[in-house]
Amino acid sequence: MIGKVAVIGAGVMGAGIAAHVANAGVPVVLLDIVPKDAANRSALAEGAVERMVKMDSSPFMSKAAAKLVTAGNLEDHLDLLRDCDWIIEAVLERLDVKQALYARLEGVRKPGCIVSSNTSTIPLAELTKAASPEFARHFLIAHFFNPPRQMRLLEVVAGPATSLAALEEVTRFADVRLGKSVVPCKDRPGFIGNRLGIYWLQVAMAEAVRLGLTVEEADLVMGKPFGFPKTGVFGLVDLIGLDLMPHINASMMGLLAKDDPYQAHGASLPLVQRMIAGGFTGRKGKGGFYRLNRDKGKRMEAVDLATGDYRDVQKPQSAALATAGKSLAQLLSHDSAHGRFAWAVMGRVLAYAAALVGEVSDSAADIDEAMRQGFGWKFGPFELIDQIGSGWLAARLAQEGMSVPPFLAKAAGRPIYRIEKFTRQALALDGAYHTLARPEGVLLLEDIKLRSTPLIKNASAAVWDVGDGVACLEFTTKMNALDAGTMELIPQAIALVQKSFKALVIYNEGPHFSAGANLSFFAACAKAGVLKPVEDVIAAGQQAFLALKHAPFPVVAAPAGLALGGGCEVLLAADGVQAFAETNAGLVEVGVGLIPGWGGCKEMLARWTALAGADAGMIKAFEMIAAARVSKSAAEAQEMQVLRHTDGVTMNRDRLLADAKAKALALVPGYQPPPRLRFAVPGPEGFAVLEQRLNEWKAAGKATDHDMVVLRALARVLSGGDNPATLSEQEMLDLERACFMGLMREPGTLARITHMLDTGKPLRN
Repeated sequence: MIGKVAVIGAGVMGAGIAAHVANAGVPVVLLDIVPKDAANRSALAEGAVERMVKMDSSPFMSKAAAKLVTAGNLEDHLDLLRDCDWIIEAVLERLDVKQALYARLEGVRKPGCIVSSNTSTIPLAELTKAASPEFARHFLIAHFFNPPRQMRLLEVVAGPATSLAALEEVTRFADVRLGKSVVPCKDRPGFIGNRLGIYWLQVAMAEAVRLGLTVEEADLVMGKPFGFPKTGVFGLVDLIGLDLMPHINASMMGLLAKDDPYQAHGASLPLVQRMIAGGFTGRKGKGGFYRLNRDKGKRMEAVDLATGDYRDVQKPQSAALATAGKSLAQLLSHDSAHGRFAWAVMGRVLAYAAALVGEVSDSAADIDEAMRQGFGWKFGPFELIDQIGSGWLAARLAQEGMSVPPFLAKAAGRPIYRIEKFTRQALALDGAYHTLARPEGVLLLEDIKLRSTPLIKNASAAVWDVGDGVACLEFTTKMNALDAGTMELIPQAIALVQKSFKALVIYNEGPHFSAGANLSFFAACAKAGVLKPVEDVIAAGQQAFLALKHAPFPVVAAPAGLALGGGCEVLLAADGVQAFAETNAGLVEVGVGLIPGWGGCKEMLARWTALAGADAGMIKAFEMIAAARVSKSAAEAQEMQVLRHTDGVTMNRDRLLADAKAKALALVPGYQPPPRLRFAVPGPEGFAVLEQRLNEWKAAGKATDHDMVVLRALARVLSGGDNPATLSEQEMLDLERACFMGLMREPGTLARITHMLDTGKPLRN
């Protein structure tokens, strides 16, 4: 059981790993060398922790997590390692440095303590050449991807001497506690991710130059059509750092066979070398292939690949990409510069991926997982091959005089993946299909959908049987926006669960739980001057969420990604929440000129009042909703009272449904719905307190004219209206709805909604 971890090396990667271990609630020791002539001998590790806490996109999910890190140095604090269960080495990529460190660890690590290296270039056999047999039994490579908090891939390499128990312990801990997708790799240079991913980047850059494409054209083709990150290739290299690429390539070319395809594309382009020499190393430097020119009014510029000079970013057009919606094969065959570029890159990359089956991993599925989780591909290379057609790809390679990899030839035109007897299977090296088993504790709706049909559904939502007497309500609209169809299905789901199930989980496997209400519908109604349909949806939503809250069975919401506005109000209506650690939740309605309309005001008022008392609670709820604050993690959502401290957090996205289901079942014995809320509201006196706060913001330039209109409506709801009284939940909802509809009649609100729909950004009017 891993209960305490140490990380050696407080650079960007090592510090990030330490922070993420702390995010899991596990104490971690972070050590680095003693800097020369430093007054503080632990300055490197302590400074790393301080910087991470202050970063906008912090490696820590909460400030509380930072308190779990103990910083020190390798001269004075080696004894801190004596009770650690896992020591992660993340020092300089030099064999002599690593081996010297391991010799020192031999003297302090307790028996059975696992030691791993974060290397991706040095063979495991070389790392442990001088180590004791006991050390080697508990040694492996665990290669994290940067940044460790966000990137799910963990490549794990075990040596011949590595004990199965050590491998299983790290795998289980990394999966469940750190939320990693653990991919076993063979001890080959670059493992899977860097071997194939960096090759893809190198080929794409070289072919863009050879074919005379602009960086924007290359990124357009090597982006959305293939499901690659929206950065494209050159934008991704800027993010990684141009200066890092030559080091990776030099190492790879030195370790790989002379006839490996990597050798033909591993050398840095002359332009890249000039840019690095000039300090243009990407986002961390003065710019890269793209830069923001602050001297010219913050204009975005791109490098001309022919001259090396910067120019304004261009928006390219592509006839070839119009064919991508029909099929990738048509894009790869298109007789244009973009089509030729697509084939020149992806023909090589997909052939290389197929050639690596048996070399870096025996599993095509593991190679796909590595590229999805390590490089942000929506589809792995073999999933792309299935979209193109394995037979088509093999024939095109042969036609071009390129060798057809044995694994691709073995496919013989068959798909790499198939569905057989309601289970996913993948083609293996033996030419047969094998079932793809999920790890224990993983339950996915996509698997349930293979073997069942929805119990009820409409265009906005569906209900599924997820086993053991638990039903699952799934939102199915674009961005899982909530609309009239959603509100129509919720009462049906409640009736179904009450009749035939024990509990309900609200969950989906989209990128986001719910981005909130369907603003397009609100805008259309406002522009037409017909607002009754909007009020009907608000009223229906209030009753639907109230029914969820007081249903005679447990309701557990399981969010991931965005849970904004109405999506956040779903969480507030549930008995409990099991949230993915990377959940961004908040009541953001003021950004579009509105206030929460489906019970969010009353629920936040109730939670903050219970925590801080009536007066302070009203002010806290007002400030949080007025700021449209969105949590950067589930831990922050708990600090905001959007999540309770009794709500659960799941680190691995794939385990969210199973954890939510277990939470719901745990609530079943003796379940009683929560009592109906009563609100002792101060009326005009409370409104005056909030208005004073609002006037201070206006005087300080923190509130615009329309902010004043919106926030006065919010203040009216939270203070309870015209007279001091004790209001029921329904009376609070009525007041909330009335103030919401008043704002819907405001031209400033329509302007905000329209601007958000057009630009994706809030309007400050």
